[in-house]
Amino acid sequence: MRILGVDPGLTRCGLGVVESRPGRKVVLVDVGVARSAVDAEVATRLHHIEIEVERWLDEHRPDGVALERVFAQHNLRTVMGTAQVSGVVMVAAARRGLPVTLHTPSEVKAAVTGTGRAPKAQVQQMVARILGLAELPQPADAADALALGICHLWRPGGAAGRTAASSAAGAVPGATAAQRAWAQAEAAARGGAR
Repeated sequence: MRILGVDPGLTRCGLGVVESRPGRKVVLVDVGVARSAVDAEVATRLHHIEIEVERWLDEHRPDGVALERVFAQHNLRTVMGTAQVSGVVMVAAARRGLPVTLHTPSEVKAAVTGTGRAPKAQVQQMVARILGLAELPQPADAADALALGICHLWRPGGAAGRTAASSAAGAVPGATAAQRAWAQAEAAARGGAR
């Protein structure tokens, strides 16, 4: 399975393509950042991001898109730009009939580091380690996009993390510590939601 991870942002939109391999392995296909000029009109900036996202979808032909879920921040302007870019990405994926899955930042951090409160530097280090990269993916937006793709593949039921419901307690043979911690956090969240 091939996934395009997208860390939406109006100035820098992180794009990362990862692919699952046998043995819970995830490999890097491509990583980059779509940029837009801060002094341009919002519509022009969104159009520029859309062109890049469309190019990535056409070039890499992913099976799905993993997108960071927009959450409330103190800066309303940042939230609006992020939400607008997310909409552009969703429409581009929908045109191709691709499923889009939203993941929260804490869900992504838990998937790759084992804790939902990991700092960006730790996420970058773990992404590099998981993908076997000699250097940290730069900038942080690119690392976040890769982390989204990894999170999506490692989620329970994902291509590289297929698990039975009983595995929520972390009993999957071969699961990484991060995968076990994430599965336990998901099970606890589901239990509390009932």
